[in-house]
Amino acid sequence: MRMISLDSYLEGVHTVAISGHIRPDGDCVGSCMAVYNYICDNYPDIMADVYLETIPDKFMFLKNANKIRHIRETDGKKEYDLFIALDCGDAGRLGMAGQYFEVAKSTFCVDHHISNQSFADFNYIFPNASSTCELVYQLLDSSKITKEIAECIYLGIVHDTGVFQYSCASSKTMEIAGKLMDKGIDYSRIVDETFYIRTFAQQQILGKALMDAELHFDGMCISSVIKRKQLEKFHVEPKDMDGIVSTLRSTTGVEVAIFVYPNENDTYKVSLRSASYVDVAEIAVEFGGGGHSRAAGLSMEGKPDDILKKVLAKVKKQLKTKEENGCTTES
Repeated sequence: MRMISLDSYLEGVHTVAISGHIRPDGDCVGSCMAVYNYICDNYPDIMADVYLETIPDKFMFLKNANKIRHIRETDGKKEYDLFIALDCGDAGRLGMAGQYFEVAKSTFCVDHHISNQSFADFNYIFPNASSTCELVYQLLDSSKITKEIAECIYLGIVHDTGVFQYSCASSKTMEIAGKLMDKGIDYSRIVDETFYIRTFAQQQILGKALMDAELHFDGMCISSVIKRKQLEKFHVEPKDMDGIVSTLRSTTGVEVAIFVYPNENDTYKVSLRSASYVDVAEIAVEFGGGGHSRAAGLSMEGKPDDILKKVLAKVKKQLKTKEENGCTTES
C-alpha cells in the first residue's frame, strides 16, 4: 500500500470541507469525524467544516458530532482549499455537499468501494480494505491519534465488518483494531451500544421484517419488504432499518438477503447481503447502486413489490451462473 499521509495534503491549506455519502452509516460517520478531529487537534490555523446528513443518535457520543453541519437549499456555494470525500463512491452520493466539492480548489477521496471511479483530484482507494476507517488510520500519524479519534475509527471498522465477522476483515484490520484499543477506548461499549442495542420501536420493526420474510430459490435467498405505512404504524424512520438485512442473512442455508424499505424521499432502498459467493455489488451496480461483493445497496423508484421482483431476477441469474460453474464457496 502506498505510504502517504493526510498531513501532506494539508500543507498550505487554510480551509477544508469534509463529507461522506448520503444516509451516513457507521463507517461514513466514523471516518468523517476522525479526519475532522485530527485536523482540529493538530491544525488550529485550518478552518474545517464537516457536512453530513442527520446521523443516528447512537453516534452522537463521538467527539464534535454536534458540530456536523447540515446544508440548506438557501446556502450559497463556498470555495474551500480542500474537499475531503470519505466512504463515498462518486460525487453524486455526496448529496448537497457535492456543490462544495465541485468548486473546491483541490479534492481528495478516501474510499474502499470497488465501484469508486477515482472521481477526485487525488484518490486513496483500496477495495480490499475492511472500511474507509481502516484507510483513514493508515493516513494519520499514529502518534497523534487520541482516544477520541480512535473511537471514531473503531466505530467505522466495527460497523463495516459486522463486528469483525465479514470476509472483509483481515489480519491487518485486527492489528489496527488492537492499536485503537490500546488508546484506551471503551471498545465493548462502542460495539454494544452502536451495533446491538435497539430501541423498542426498532425491535418491533425488526420483528415485522422477520415475520413477513419469504424464502426463494430453494431457501438460498431470503427477502423482506417494509412499506411506508408500516414505518408510520411502528413510529420508525428509514435510519431505524440498520442491521435488519444482516439478521435476515443469518438464516440457515441462505446465501443472499434482500431487504426493501422506504427512503426519506419517494424512492425505496434495497439492502443486499451475501454469505460467500454471490457478488451483490454487481447486482447493485446494474440498478445504479454500489458497494462491496458481500454488502451492497441501491435506491429505486416504483412499487416495493415490483422492485423486489427485479432484484430477485438478478439474484436468480447469479445463483444459476455460480451453480453452473460449480462455485458454492468463496474464492
